[in-house]
Amino acid sequence: MNTTKLKGKLNEKKGNAEQKVGEALNSDKTFIKGKTDEVKGRVQQKAAETKEKVFKKIEKM
Repeated sequence: MNTTKLKGKLNEKKGNAEQKVGEALNSDKTFIKGKTDEVKGRVQQKAAETKEKVFKKIEKM
């Protein structure tokens, strides 16, 4: 697993935790921040997966 994918997983988990805190405190700002971090994490993971696929295809050439 590369660092970008790991960072993505961490951001996603952090976002999920922030969303739960936001719900518990009834804080829209905290909830939205959490959702943003979650989506950021998902994008980082997809980017890392795509990068891996591209490098594998290049290596086959």
